[in-house]
Amino acid sequence: MRFSVLSLLAAASIALPVSAATPVTLDQAMANPDWIGTPVEAAWWSWDGKHVFYKQKRAGSPLRDTFEAAAGKARLVGDAELANLDSAAVVYNREHTRSVLLRNGDLFERDLKTGVLTQITRGSNGLAAPQYSADGRSVQFRVGHEWLSWSRADRIVSPVALVRASKDPAAAPDDDAMRDMQLRLIATLKRQKDERDAGRERAEQERRADPTRAPAPIYLGDKVVIDGSALSPDGRWLLVVTAPKATEKGRIGKMPRYVTESGYEEFDDQRTRVGRNMPAPHTLKLIDLATRQVRDLAFDPLPGIATDPLAAMRAARKLDPLKGNRGVRIDDDGAAMAWSANGAQAAVIVRSIDNKDRWIATVDLAGATLKPAHRTSDVAWINNGNNDFGWLPDNSTLWYQSEESGYAHLYTRAADGKVRALTQGKWEATAINWSSDGTTAYLLCNRKTPGDYEVCAVSAKDGEIHEVTALGGGVERFALSPDQRKLLVHYSSSYMPAQLASVPLHGGAAVALTDTRSADFKAREWIAPQFVAVPSTHGAAPVWAKVYRPAQLEPGKKYPIVMFVHGAGYLQNVSKRYPNYFREQMFHNLLVERGYIVMDMDYRASSGYGRDWRTAIYRQMGYPELEDYVDGVNWMAANLQGDLKNVGIYGGSYGGFMTFMALMRAPDVFKSGAALRPVSDWTTYNHDYTANILNTPDLDPEAYRKSSPIEYADQLRGSLLIAHGMVDDNVFYQDSVRIAQRLIELKKDHWELASYPLERHGFVQPESWYDEYRRIYQLFEKTLKQ
Repeated sequence: MRFSVLSLLAAASIALPVSAATPVTLDQAMANPDWIGTPVEAAWWSWDGKHVFYKQKRAGSPLRDTFEAAAGKARLVGDAELANLDSAAVVYNREHTRSVLLRNGDLFERDLKTGVLTQITRGSNGLAAPQYSADGRSVQFRVGHEWLSWSRADRIVSPVALVRASKDPAAAPDDDAMRDMQLRLIATLKRQKDERDAGRERAEQERRADPTRAPAPIYLGDKVVIDGSALSPDGRWLLVVTAPKATEKGRIGKMPRYVTESGYEEFDDQRTRVGRNMPAPHTLKLIDLATRQVRDLAFDPLPGIATDPLAAMRAARKLDPLKGNRGVRIDDDGAAMAWSANGAQAAVIVRSIDNKDRWIATVDLAGATLKPAHRTSDVAWINNGNNDFGWLPDNSTLWYQSEESGYAHLYTRAADGKVRALTQGKWEATAINWSSDGTTAYLLCNRKTPGDYEVCAVSAKDGEIHEVTALGGGVERFALSPDQRKLLVHYSSSYMPAQLASVPLHGGAAVALTDTRSADFKAREWIAPQFVAVPSTHGAAPVWAKVYRPAQLEPGKKYPIVMFVHGAGYLQNVSKRYPNYFREQMFHNLLVERGYIVMDMDYRASSGYGRDWRTAIYRQMGYPELEDYVDGVNWMAANLQGDLKNVGIYGGSYGGFMTFMALMRAPDVFKSGAALRPVSDWTTYNHDYTANILNTPDLDPEAYRKSSPIEYADQLRGSLLIAHGMVDDNVFYQDSVRIAQRLIELKKDHWELASYPLERHGFVQPESWYDEYRRIYQLFEKTLKQ
């Protein structure tokens, strides 16, 4: 459907009094969210930019349908039309006259002049990384770790590079005195060996001389595994990332499942714990496909590679010092390697395993060496996100994201090494999309406030920037049209799940294309969150928060306070977008209806606020965040008649961890709380997340003691609800069981553990959601209204 964007946003965000005609019930808030109206999922332009298609889940079913956003009404795309559809995964050639699209695991090419669609593969498994060859005559792609090429002229798919992590069957055997003696003494054995060698040599000569034959595999040996690869568009070079085959996997546990179809207990393997499976160091190889020469690219040129930033900590623990270079990783299965369109330039992102350094290096192809182009160091840890990079169409200018200014911004590096910051300021530039000619970068920007996201356009020439959308700050993602005149934008608001709008880039009004909300949901009156900046009493920047409150406060009344803590840590929930925690938002409406006031904070560690905010929790998880929540409680008391004697707190995952910390480290402030799927001991969580923030338990045990709630269980005085899915494969159910045992041994009162046998980390079943939030509601009613 086509709507006025402004009217749609206004209808979705009107602040209404608490005495709404249709108050939400707990059963409704925790019901299957299909009653809200299923949101728009993947969306894409048609090849000519005249139509928009999108996927949408069926209500009451896991099945998805495809729709066209047609004038007046969404049109269901029939099965007979599916074969000619485009997709959201599109790569264009240099002239923008052809495109390659990946759909249902297969590859197609579209002629953008005629619209003719040609199928390249059928039934492929693991196809990835499609790209055009440097001359534009073929399409290259990867299946597993084999690189293939489809020729438009002869319609044949042929191998370009077949790399094997195994021993070359034709290679000379390892030195063996017994074998040497046998060949010296037994003439028949020597003759048979020579004949085999001659046969293999002749077969290889024939293979190379015959252009209809596939190239022979390139063997890297049986002591490595291949973790990624990237082919140069000219087909000459291949970058390959390898890791040692024999690495310590770390001990894994078993997760029991008690409610099963078989009726018997069943067991799943768990992940390993932090520090028990250190990431294997990578090596980087450059293969000349013309000569088949394989050369290692040494990391020695990277500045600081041999300096251990944790040396002092290692010495204090009397651990052996590191020898030689630090181990590094080149992650993302090839996405951390980028070739220019002509195949003449290559760049790679290298990260130290301790995650204190990120380097961008270019590759000297002739000399097989790395040339440092950029380094970012952090005494805490390098952000795992905001690491996009690549080459502009001139094949010589490198662009990349960096947090070096304290915020994620966009930079270019010219061939002469000159670096230019295209964006700057106390905001973040993310989701970079370049125009086909490389003159303009389109990106998500939150320049007005940290939670206000629009699309900005930035000139590569002078860094001139302006916003090209005005969608209420709720832009989630976007895609350029094939003619690069419009944007297809996913946007949302507090009570409107993601919808689509078409936005012209050079003047004209945005057109809303969808509104998939149900009539029931739209008819309800909701409390619009009030966005506030809570002053910090600890020298930090103001803490942005959403407040849910009555339209009018009763004079003289003290309102019990509920503080909500979002999960993940590095996540942003205080934004103009539809919240990740939409059920919780409806629950907050219910709480306000029942006489509470509620605050939801983007505490220190949340995303969208820059480097210092992200790393404030380094080696002290639960400390800066708790300071922010205490400031929030005091703000509620000073500004909204909040009752300091009746303060509750709740949240899931990281929010559950913070609920523990609040009740156990600030028991005079927080009277009760609900810790959902909580971390109680960070030594049991995964490596990639935890080691960034707390290092490893053997190296930094004090950070783990300081940051783990189980160490503070003796300080619990308030009322505590613990709720956990028993088949949680993210935060293990064991976390809740262990702290429960600790509370038993401490003879603590006023706590309970609610277990959910069929739920993982994110609950799915409405009955479980209802039971969990019934308990939370009853906890607050019992403890905060006295």
